[in-house]
Amino acid sequence: MRKTAASEGAKVAGERSLLLGIGISSIGIGMYVPFSLVFFHHVTGLSLTLVGLVMTVTGLAGLAFMPLAGTAVDRFGAKRVNLVLYGMRALGFALYPFASSLPAFAAVALVTAFADRSFSVVQQSLIGEVARGAARDRLQASTRALQNAGMGAGALLVSGVLALWGTGGFAYTAWGNSLAFALAGLLVSRVRAARAAGAAGTAEAGSAGYRTVLRDRPFLGLTAANFLTALGYSALSVLFPLYLSTWLTAPDSLTGAAFTVNTVLCAGIGVLIAGRVRRSGARRTRSAALGALLFAAAFVGQIVLGTLRPGQGVTLVALLVIVVVYTLGELVHSPSGGALSVSAAPEAVRGRYLATYQLSYSLAGALAPSLFTALLAVDGRLPWAVLAVAALGAALALLRLERHLPAEAVHAEPPVVREAPAVAPVPVTAAA
Repeated sequence: MRKTAASEGAKVAGERSLLLGIGISSIGIGMYVPFSLVFFHHVTGLSLTLVGLVMTVTGLAGLAFMPLAGTAVDRFGAKRVNLVLYGMRALGFALYPFASSLPAFAAVALVTAFADRSFSVVQQSLIGEVARGAARDRLQASTRALQNAGMGAGALLVSGVLALWGTGGFAYTAWGNSLAFALAGLLVSRVRAARAAGAAGTAEAGSAGYRTVLRDRPFLGLTAANFLTALGYSALSVLFPLYLSTWLTAPDSLTGAAFTVNTVLCAGIGVLIAGRVRRSGARRTRSAALGALLFAAAFVGQIVLGTLRPGQGVTLVALLVIVVVYTLGELVHSPSGGALSVSAAPEAVRGRYLATYQLSYSLAGALAPSLFTALLAVDGRLPWAVLAVAALGAALALLRLERHLPAEAVHAEPPVVREAPAVAPVPVTAAA
């Protein structure tokens, strides 16, 4: 069968600007996320306790803003809302060095939290607007690779700034961050959406709102399955360091090594792995389920390691293998799961659908610290067992949902229907 441009995932208009903007904004994110509490403490001069409290409260408030962002996408188009969020982040970081009082810091942090929490919803919606078919899967993979590379570069950059100027360099970092978001916004402004802004605001979508999403049981099932997988996404950053120090009594330096391996693999081979999955013709539900199964295998590996507790050398090698398997699960699941959610959402209410879907990540991230620490207090292997069961449940749910989701969501490209060969008519001979 001859491959079309669509089946190859042809580039979309403005793709280079979109990806470059994502990469630059990710550098900005990497400049403050690894040091968030210390970063804002030095930028504002407020105590760590106050900074932590404000970040928690504004972060929760930002979650409440996500449904409004979804509605705005459906009404005005993802590109416009994306530019507004970039502008809010640029303004917020430009003002942080001047927000030395608690009310000022809280106000700036609230505006920035609104933009940060809603950005993933809008970015996913924008990918849905600019790309179709396999191009969505490719953009998902490229986006994730650039985000990991950018965040790693941002962390290295801020380390260099601090080495040169000490903690006073945090203010320069805030302004550099503001510049990064502004530049990213300018680049994304060059992207052309495949539909006109506001074209989704049909009368039906406007009157139904989120009731349309709540009536879509297959999509809600997809969101619930993603919540189970999203708990696993939190494992490396939240559970892994605690497990190393309390149960395996391994050096804390292994945490940094694990993060480095994960980041390098995501940035280096993420697009390659996603491309292999895409070219295999696998259904998105099945490739996402495979990613969940790889997660489960990594979690079972942690249980085995925590039971045997071998020497330090064997532990180091085993942890490396487990992190590689975990990262492969992430690289297989993320592009397919992201494209599946975007494609399963009706265009008219895509923003609302994706706001609902992204809440599964936010809720999993909010629940993970308390859940993991409570389970870890009982037995170090227990949280990994819960995560393994959750990942297996997610894989099973994805497979069961396959026949209930739209065909254009399950298949990156329409399945080829083979026509039966024509049967030649039997000649009729004249009677003797």
